[in-house]
Order: sequence, then structure tokens, then C-alpha cells
Amino acid sequence: MKKNMGPSDRMVRLIIAIIITTLYVANIISGTAGLVLLALAGIFLFTSFISFCPIYGPFGLYTCKKEEE
Repeated sequence: MKKNMGPSDRMVRLIIAIIITTLYVANIISGTAGLVLLALAGIFLFTSFISFCPIYGPFGLYTCKKEEE
């Protein structure tokens, strides 16, 4: 897996994951929508830590600097 996420993309995903988790814990969002958003927050958190988003691959998207070969 090559990294395809830059630092700003990772930071935005982390912030969104923290906001969603906080809203869920504070019981502002709940039910099915809350669980779906919580799962999305987990995915954002995981992809931020590994710096790889599988959805970017098929579309050829890269938010990180490409290393010169």
C-alpha cells in the first residue's frame, strides 16, 4: 500500500472523527444514524493512521506529495 493521503487530509479526517464521536457520546446523535456515523468515524480514524484511502486508488487521487523516482 502506497500512501495516498497528505497531512492536511489526515488532519481533517481526524477532526471529523473526533467531532462525530463527541456528538455520539454526548447523545446528540443516536439511533441508526448515530451508529452509521460512528462507523464512518472509525473508518476515518483508521485511514488517517495508515495514510491510505482505498477509494482514492480507482480514481487516481493523491493528496500527498509524490516522491520523485
